[in-house]
Amino acid sequence: MKPLAPDISGFVDSEGVRIHYEVSGNASATILLLPTWTIVHKRMWKAQVPYLSRHFRVVSYDGPGNGLSDRPAEGAAYHHDVQVRHALAVLDATGTDSAVLIGLSQGAAWALQLAAQHRDRTLGAIFIAASLAITEGHPARAATLRPADLPPSRVPALECDPPQHWGKYDPAYWRNHYEDFLWFFFGMCFPEPHSTKQIEDCIRWGLDTTPEVLVAEADAARPTKEAIEDWCRTVASPSLAIHGDHDLISPISRGRRLAELTGGDLIVLEGAGHLPIARDPVKLNLLIRDFALSVSR
Repeated sequence: MKPLAPDISGFVDSEGVRIHYEVSGNASATILLLPTWTIVHKRMWKAQVPYLSRHFRVVSYDGPGNGLSDRPAEGAAYHHDVQVRHALAVLDATGTDSAVLIGLSQGAAWALQLAAQHRDRTLGAIFIAASLAITEGHPARAATLRPADLPPSRVPALECDPPQHWGKYDPAYWRNHYEDFLWFFFGMCFPEPHSTKQIEDCIRWGLDTTPEVLVAEADAARPTKEAIEDWCRTVASPSLAIHGDHDLISPISRGRRLAELTGGDLIVLEGAGHLPIARDPVKLNLLIRDFALSVSR
């Protein structure tokens, strides 16, 4: 897919880190597409920006560690409070008073914290496949096998890896077998059949950063369950949780609990994995459009 050229692009200095942002569309209401895990950059939203910018002003940016933004090597640069301040810096740099926040996976935590602590900047919030420590994770992710005992990923051969390969979710393994980890991880992100193109896109974006960046990011502080629950109860704007019932990264129980605590709605995507914005973009685009229209009128 050929990228849509943004109407505006630039950099903002936030916490000593240069953050690259883009703005597409010129409608009165703004959607802020937050970054997700550092393993990908804002091209992850490539199926959303062209459509949504017909109806809204769409702001997206590369979080620290990937894309056109700086790649700090210290874990403190990826702290969840710092990530929220990056988002605020982008809002300020783009002249955005308030926006509909959309957070995917780990980015859902930053969207939630932003919505809770900066109500005046938030029209509403959508949390997609939220990776929040608000319920227990998948038992399979507590792998006990050493990464060195695991064979290479079978995803390049159009096969699936067994759950035991979660042992590769290990900084030491990333340093020495980074591309193999990417194949495993994104294979888990897309359990849906016929996802080869989506997996290959993510591999390419993952190779735009380095294992050293992921290792640094892994040292960053994560919010506690108590903090997350407090943010949920503090959110005053409308919210929507969207979660696939075949998400192998973050269980659907997290989406259910998030909706329960925020008082928002929950939409369950049958058969969907962790990245429905790439696997079923038309459905996601329509859900985002309808919600954003409802809160920005």
